[in-house]
Amino acid sequence: MANESRPCPCGIGDRFDYEGHGQEVQVEHIKAYVCKPASTDKAVIVIHDIFGWQLPNTRYMADMLAANGYIAICPDFFAGRDAWKPSDDWSKFDDWLKTRDARKINKEADAVLKYLKEQCGAKKLGVVGFCWGGVAVRHLMMTYPELKAGVSLYGLIKDSDDISNLLNPTFFIFAEKDEFIPLHQVTLLEQKLKKNCKVDYEVKIYPGQTHGFVHRRREDINPQDKPYIEEGRKDMLNWLNKYI
Repeated sequence: MANESRPCPCGIGDRFDYEGHGQEVQVEHIKAYVCKPASTDKAVIVIHDIFGWQLPNTRYMADMLAANGYIAICPDFFAGRDAWKPSDDWSKFDDWLKTRDARKINKEADAVLKYLKEQCGAKKLGVVGFCWGGVAVRHLMMTYPELKAGVSLYGLIKDSDDISNLLNPTFFIFAEKDEFIPLHQVTLLEQKLKKNCKVDYEVKIYPGQTHGFVHRRREDINPQDKPYIEEGRKDMLNWLNKYI
């Protein structure tokens, strides 16, 4: 995936000191964090990175979506298995990842979609995901036609990946200086989409940014990156607003 000593791109970045506005609920066999606005039938599934569903940064993003009129749910797509910790031994990361395949989450997705429709009254659905969750978004957008919009943020790409058979509009956010997603892979992805994709899509590279910039960097301590952090979040919201 990436270099031998750090086989995953996910340094934890700026861990937000943040208490969420939502609540934790049980959704069939998994737990989830939910934040709801007053009244809406629009919902977005927020898919965490390798650091799991309890990372304050990811809950901050869910709350931001709720503040913009969406029911936001961040389920534990690891289904009770441990999230990665920055103190864990990176040499064991590949083995850890094998039991947490971002493309084998249909059981969890089914439970979450059922919960949103039956318990929350959601009729218009979308999905966003970060890093590991960015890969998961690509899988879900090729699997579930009821997801009307997807935003995949810096999900790792293999040259062999082909995601041209997206079912609904999907937006791809990448960082120019992402040392784990080379720009040639982004170009290849875009070429495949241009040739074969039948739905709206957009691939956008943010200048000077590194992996995780939208959800793992604090604007107040990275003033030079603030415009791009804000732009990435705004672009994500605009895409959801356009298609949901």
